[in-house]
Amino acid sequence: MLARPELVRLYRDLADQAVLSVYLDVGQTDPAQRRAWKTRLEHEASLEARRVAAGEADEEEFQAALAHVTAALDGEGFVKGQGWVGFANAEGLFHHEALPVPMPDLVRFERGARVAPYVRGLKRLRPVSLAVGDRRRIRLFALQEGRLVELPAVVADQDLGDLSDGAVSKAGSRHSGQRGETASDRARRVLDESAERLWKEAMERAVDGAGEDGFLVLGGTPEAVGHLENMVPDRLRDRTETSTGMHVEMPLPELEQAVAESASVLNKRLQSGWVESVIDRARSGGRGVLGREGTVRALREMRVDTLLLSRAFVRDHPDLADHCVGTALAQDAEIEEVSGPGADLLDSEAGGIGARLRYRAPGG
Repeated sequence: MLARPELVRLYRDLADQAVLSVYLDVGQTDPAQRRAWKTRLEHEASLEARRVAAGEADEEEFQAALAHVTAALDGEGFVKGQGWVGFANAEGLFHHEALPVPMPDLVRFERGARVAPYVRGLKRLRPVSLAVGDRRRIRLFALQEGRLVELPAVVADQDLGDLSDGAVSKAGSRHSGQRGETASDRARRVLDESAERLWKEAMERAVDGAGEDGFLVLGGTPEAVGHLENMVPDRLRDRTETSTGMHVEMPLPELEQAVAESASVLNKRLQSGWVESVIDRARSGGRGVLGREGTVRALREMRVDTLLLSRAFVRDHPDLADHCVGTALAQDAEIEEVSGPGADLLDSEAGGIGARLRYRAPGG
């Protein structure tokens, strides 16, 4: 997928051109349905052709752009991924790719690229780092575009050396805890220190994998999860989910499903926090705005830091949603399509749309 800066650049480059935007849901598990998207594409294209023929746009340009898109799809043969997107005009194809997330079937020919459906998939680019294990081994993973990739594990050094009672000093020592230490006591201490080093190294690597805006998932034995959780830096506290249901020998497909579920929980928690923050700011006269009229005005005045749209708002008002998303991209604002409890709250309190602002309106 395009990274957000690349999407911003593409949107700006196409803002003043007549662009055909095509989105397709191509993910099918039934081999007999692998080409069903082609029938849906033809249907959506025929609907758009009627709108264009009614005077909404140039028919010849539309057909030429559509030919470039269909040629790209035919050239790919079997379309991989869950979704597909293409942007074209009469001269050629600007961009096309398979996507790791489902997309709505959509064909639209208008000024500028339609990017609202693409934004939904951007959250799949948010890094998710998983650490799962016990006191002997921590397996590390990165969730990349819906696929869990295993990284080199961290393994404890459990070489105890010579721990016979005769090798343990009974003499006085500066460290009074060492006097009279038995072989079993020393073995336990060495193993505990080894486990602490293991957890520290694993957490450092997992945090690096999460980056500045990613998620962290911790799994394994209650002991390991407890120690790892205590090492989570403050900036990732709200972005961390723990699970003792995962274990170090769990097969990759099961881990992949479990971490995807944890990432979904974290994403909804994060979005709910944003919605609550915007509501609090708006009601206290701070840097927040709720509702269609106020949000559109803030977008027009280039004051939006983060645009929030509920999934229901995007579904029910696709043209307005896309206009808002495009305007937000043009001013390099963050965009979140909110789902779950956060979306319910945004719908009930703000009609499904609101924004965190860079600054309040002059005199506001």
